[in-house]
Amino acid sequence: MNVGVSTYSFSRLIRSGEMTQSAVVAKTKEMSFDSVEICGIQADAGVSETDYARRLRDEAAALNLPIASYTFGANLLGANDHYDPQAEIARVKQQVDIAALLGAPLLRHDAFASFPADYQGLRGFYAVLPVLADSCREITCYAADKGIVTTVENHGHICQDSLRMEALVTAVNHANFGLTIDIGNFVGVDDDPAVAVGRLAPYARHCHAKDNHLKPGTEIFPGRGWRLSRGGNWRRSAIIGHGNVPVAQCVRILAAKGYAGALSIEYEGIEDVLMGISMGQENLRRYIAMAAG
Repeated sequence: MNVGVSTYSFSRLIRSGEMTQSAVVAKTKEMSFDSVEICGIQADAGVSETDYARRLRDEAAALNLPIASYTFGANLLGANDHYDPQAEIARVKQQVDIAALLGAPLLRHDAFASFPADYQGLRGFYAVLPVLADSCREITCYAADKGIVTTVENHGHICQDSLRMEALVTAVNHANFGLTIDIGNFVGVDDDPAVAVGRLAPYARHCHAKDNHLKPGTEIFPGRGWRLSRGGNWRRSAIIGHGNVPVAQCVRILAAKGYAGALSIEYEGIEDVLMGISMGQENLRRYIAMAAG
């Protein structure tokens, strides 16, 4: 396994104007990460998305820093709160083209997180599973022609459970399609991370390393920064190794299952960004070494 970091981890610094996405790529190399994951294209003013993608590709190549994955949002039931799966498939294919410009061998798009306002039908995951599977299959066939593997992530409450993710990947049933497993996201739906990672490891094509502080929902609101899980428990993003998610155990499970890809850090904590990322990398590398024996 190699240790990467998602540009998403630097979101606070990008939003504040302290760093650009291009500067984040350089900082990733400076911090001795093995790879970088590009989360969306956040182009400088006056620069097109396609030109900025080429720029990030060339800058990463000059640094000898592999781009492990390209990550972007999607709702395969439609866009702009309108039920239209084909329109969203077309938009996602445009993002596949961006991944090709980046030279990313793999991408992650969402399945969906909410039902469009005009959706008619039962509002449950399994009610729309056939639509999601057909959409994922069409997208991955398009990406396969460009040499890009596609994945979805356990992300967005409705599509976060490991059982639902297994149902989706098996319904798609395509050799070019798999999962991006986010170790920390399972707690958002009160799914045991170790059990979930063990279940989904055979489908893993990419992984996110993340940690969370957890408190039971029987306690009162802990204060700013805390969010509710689907089951009403409290969680707050943490530096890897500081929270309650069994990250080291999950790494050990992935290693035992033969996963040899990237573990990209997604840091969302309230601590100083660079400190949180750096400390998380130290702990994650230690867990990988321990798993390797």
